[in-house]
Amino acid sequence: MQMMKCVVLSMVATLIVLVAASDYNYSKVLELSLLFYEAQRSGKLPPDNRVPWRGDSALNDRGQNGEDLTGGYYDAGDFVKFGFTMASTTTLLAWGYLSYKDAYESAGQAKFALSAIKWASDYFIKCHVSPNELYGQVGDFNLDHTFWGRPEDLNMSRPAYKIDAQHPGSDLAGETAAALAAVSLVFRHVNQGYASKCLEHAKQLYRFATQYRGLYHEAIKGAAQYYESTDYGDELTWAAAWLYKATEDSQYLDEAEHHYMKFRLKERPNEFFYNKKVAGVQILLAQLTRQPEYMEAAQAFCDFTVNYQKKTPKGLVYIDKFGTLCHAANVAFVCLQAADAGISPAKYRDFARRQIDYMLGDSGRSFVVGFGHNYPKQPHHAASSCPPRPTPCGWDAFNQGGENPQLLKGALVSGPDENDHYMDKREEYVYNEVTLDYNAGFQSAVAGLRHLQLQLIDTNKT
Repeated sequence: MQMMKCVVLSMVATLIVLVAASDYNYSKVLELSLLFYEAQRSGKLPPDNRVPWRGDSALNDRGQNGEDLTGGYYDAGDFVKFGFTMASTTTLLAWGYLSYKDAYESAGQAKFALSAIKWASDYFIKCHVSPNELYGQVGDFNLDHTFWGRPEDLNMSRPAYKIDAQHPGSDLAGETAAALAAVSLVFRHVNQGYASKCLEHAKQLYRFATQYRGLYHEAIKGAAQYYESTDYGDELTWAAAWLYKATEDSQYLDEAEHHYMKFRLKERPNEFFYNKKVAGVQILLAQLTRQPEYMEAAQAFCDFTVNYQKKTPKGLVYIDKFGTLCHAANVAFVCLQAADAGISPAKYRDFARRQIDYMLGDSGRSFVVGFGHNYPKQPHHAASSCPPRPTPCGWDAFNQGGENPQLLKGALVSGPDENDHYMDKREEYVYNEVTLDYNAGFQSAVAGLRHLQLQLIDTNKT
């Protein structure tokens, strides 16, 4: 009894340190991040659209046989809809919601979080036009990048690209399967019929991914220029693990463990993002099985990240110059998940807080548009750089040196360099790019930190 009391007191002390050290309104950040996703919506917007400068767009997006491919999200500051990163974004948002639902509820954002997740999953279901056929991209990057303006004013050709049995993409199909399996869990007690529909598509996509092997960018050639995939073993394992979590069917766990061994995923990775999911695989399997092999792999990754990964002078984990903050937020989120599995909880939670708080202002400025001190004013984002309609918008908007006329609330920019240097200039996309996947791990990590604050409140009440 005394020992249990000591453990509880230790947990409370850890949470007190965590909460006391942060001065930021995580609930507000969740609200703003969800508004960023709403600003990225394609298709016919719902009546409760909260972004006044956005309207319906790309209403004629069609597949090669006329299939309805409207909806989904624009990938970044441009207007291509890119399935691979949209799917990995959705998996991370769903994982964060499943783990930290109380954070969204306390912030009054649960409804909007569910809507953000469903906006993507509805699109994936449209794109999955037959069991072994999935559209993975709408829009051509080379065409799209000649246009700077509003999505509502798009008038160019928007070709659609797919994978199928003759042109497979195990990585794209696998990640979309993982996303829909995760979404099925999110909606299990909200809309059982929709959850079942997502799960059925997830199962079909996983079988497609396993039976017809290949890298998706070999089928969707333009993808290699921007979002090349280097392997598909992590996505196959990821999908099988999520399907096990969603179904509790041991066959999926057996297959996940088989893929894990076959593709040698036990080695410690250096990062976690759309193209490298091994760290997430290790941590998810640790949570699902509690097996020492996965627990130790998860700990090895997070210990390396916390103790040895390169950091900027102000303490930001520095993994890559593109999406600097995204990389740091992603590892913060998965190490929060490791902490939830009982692996070095105090250490990893403090690490996650320090990374997220750097982004919110501890670095001396905020990197989230519309939040905090000296936030970015010129994100590399076409629609928000345009003046109010009906004023025309074109490359003049890109070239004007002032702040964007429309506030792209909640967008996390790419971030600083290895020396904490940052330039708030629209043309400097290495610093000021915004994308769907940049916000995903970040939003889920913020939800995790808010969840810890709520745990402390509940502990104090009892």
